[in-house]
Amino acid sequence: MARFNGSILGSPRGSSSTSASGVWSVNNVGIARLSDAWPVIGPSGYGYTSGGGNPIVNIIDKFPFASDSNATDVGDLTQARRLINGQSSSINGYTSGGQPNLNTIDKFPFSTNANATDVGDLTVGRYGLATQNSSTSGYSSGGFFPYFNTIDKFPFAANGNASDVGDLTTIRTYPAGQSSSSSGYTSGGSIPTGITNTIDKFPFASNANASDVGDLTQPRQSPAGQSSTTHGYTSTGSQGTPGTPINTVDKFPFASNANASDVGDLTRGDTNKPAGQNSTISGYASGGSSNTIDKFPFASDSNASDVGDLTLSRISPAGQSSI
Repeated sequence: MARFNGSILGSPRGSSSTSASGVWSVNNVGIARLSDAWPVIGPSGYGYTSGGGNPIVNIIDKFPFASDSNATDVGDLTQARRLINGQSSSINGYTSGGQPNLNTIDKFPFSTNANATDVGDLTVGRYGLATQNSSTSGYSSGGFFPYFNTIDKFPFAANGNASDVGDLTTIRTYPAGQSSSSSGYTSGGSIPTGITNTIDKFPFASNANASDVGDLTQPRQSPAGQSSTTHGYTSTGSQGTPGTPINTVDKFPFASNANASDVGDLTRGDTNKPAGQNSTISGYASGGSSNTIDKFPFASDSNASDVGDLTLSRISPAGQSSI
C-alpha cells in the first residue's frame, strides 16, 4: 500500500462511509470496498513527534489517534536537532534537515518502536523547511541558512539521497507544508522582506516549479501544517519581529486554487513551530513552546482541544503520521 501525506491509499483519512453492503473508502485511484462486515470504529494509527529543541533532543515520541492520551518515548533520531521537517510513507517515518544546517535524512519504522537510521542526504544542509508527501516520495521545500526556494525529493522505496526537482515562487523559511493526493503545498513563512501569506503548489506527477495559488488569512511564520483528503490546514504561527503568536487555524481547498479561510483556533498561539500530524478524521499540532498535543476535527470547522502531552516540551520538532 502507499501513502499520501501520512495516509495509506486504500484506507485514507476522512473518506470511509457505511452502506448496506459494507464499509467503503474513496482514494485517488477510485473506490475500494474495505469489508462487508467491519464497522466504522474511528481512527487508527499514531502520531509521532521527533527531535526539537530547548534543549535540542533526538527523542521520538508516539501518541495514539484512537484515544486522547499522552505520548511515550519510543526511540531516538541519529542526531539531536530542531527546526526539522518530517515525512511519512506507509511503513516508515522520516526526519530531514535541521539546525545546525544538517542535510541528514533519518528513517524509523512504524511497525516497531525503534531508533532511526541515516538513509540519505538532502541536496544541501538547511533548517526551517516545509514537508510534503506523495505516495512514493518525501519532499522538503524552502529552508534556511541562507534562504532557499529549493524543492527536494527523495524516494520511499529505497534508501537514497534527495534530488532538486523544482523551486518555490520565492525563497522562504519557516513555512508549513501540506499534501493532497496529487500536489504539495507550502504556505506562509518568512521571506527576506518580512512574513508572507502565500500558498504555493507544485505537482507530484512531474518535477516542476511551484505556482502561487492563494493566500492565508494572515501572514505568518513557523506554523504547523495538516492535511485531510480534501483540504490543507495551516495552524498557529507568529507575526512580526519579535514574533507575536497567533492561534488561528486556516483551511484551503485542494480541489481548486483559492484563498484560505479562518475555521478555528488552537488552544494557544505558538511562535516556535509545533509539529503537524493527521489521523483520518483530525489534525494535530504537538510541541512548540509547550508539550501540548492539540487536536481539531476535519468534519467541521471548530476549535482545537488539548488532548495530551508530549514527554517533554520542545521547540520546532518534526511530525509524522502512521495510519
